[in-house]
Amino acid sequence: MNFISDELDTYVTNHSENEPELLAQLNKETHQKILQPRMLSGHFQGRVLSMLSKIIHPNNILEIGTYTGYATLCLAEGLAENGTIDTIDIEEELVDFQRNYFNKSPWATQINQHLGDALDIIPTLNKKYDLVFIDADKENYINYFNLIVPMMNKGGIILSDNVLWSGKVLEQVKPGDITTQILLEYNQILKNDTRVETVLLPIRDGLTVSRVK
Repeated sequence: MNFISDELDTYVTNHSENEPELLAQLNKETHQKILQPRMLSGHFQGRVLSMLSKIIHPNNILEIGTYTGYATLCLAEGLAENGTIDTIDIEEELVDFQRNYFNKSPWATQINQHLGDALDIIPTLNKKYDLVFIDADKENYINYFNLIVPMMNKGGIILSDNVLWSGKVLEQVKPGDITTQILLEYNQILKNDTRVETVLLPIRDGLTVSRVK
């Protein structure tokens, strides 16, 4: 489902900040070599992530779901001088691809890659986070959220991607469609959980911004 027309989407992109050259290269190579390139955040959403990170100016960022590292580099643009990003992914074959682009960026030494199950890795990270980006397996969004909230600094921001799920959140849930059902529950949790305040933005496939009180 396209939430806005292609023409309007093009206008919005053309009147937002330009895509940095390194990210344009990463975008292109992802589409050429990696399966499911639609998972990439892309130009417009990447600029949104960059802007939010620059506003927050976080010391510590946690990213759940690295893919090829596009969003990682967008979030890194707002890091405090000695800030760090912990980014977690389960796909071993993408680690070298990610690191190649991380090493070309100004934040090479600030980006910590973690390979494995995020539910196992998150409890081992002994940090307080100012910014978290959840963009991994949707079936575990609720589990990730419950692990993360106690690790957040007051006023920290949790970003959750794909929460509109191509418009399926508006449709009758099909039998066996666990992903859509969990996203519906997750969106309701973000709305009702008194620990956070949330706005859901119809950006790309849906992006929620949740501020920890």
